[in-house]
Amino acid sequence: MKYHISTSININADVKTVWKTFTQFDQYPEWNSFIKSIKGNVAVGEKINIEIDGMKFSPRVLAFDQEKELTWLGSASLKGIFDGRHSFKFQENANGTTDFIHEEHFRGILVPFMKKKLQTEIVDGFKRWNETLKEKSEQQV
Repeated sequence: MKYHISTSININADVKTVWKTFTQFDQYPEWNSFIKSIKGNVAVGEKINIEIDGMKFSPRVLAFDQEKELTWLGSASLKGIFDGRHSFKFQENANGTTDFIHEEHFRGILVPFMKKKLQTEIVDGFKRWNETLKEKSEQQV
């Protein structure tokens, strides 16, 4: 079973400012309402430590392109049970703003049982997180 969540927001700051705010992972506990921490060497192929709403896991980084994208793949205990490909994408606009796309592709046998939570709590968490990134980035301008 597969399920996809995609949210986006326009941020009134250039992509350099948004990326800088986004990648200051050590400051997440101060302002981030959804992702409490990202620790480790954030580089392609590396495993990092993530805490989201009390859940801790160690996904592998699939993409880390400056001012463009961070994507990781995480699994709940065994691969194929409940896997998530989580992406943050940054698109610079000609008017100096940035479109931030926050999405996740879920797959695995537990997805049907988690669908209600994914459609409500997780989508709400993504949107809340997007808003806080927007606010924090716009304060830097």
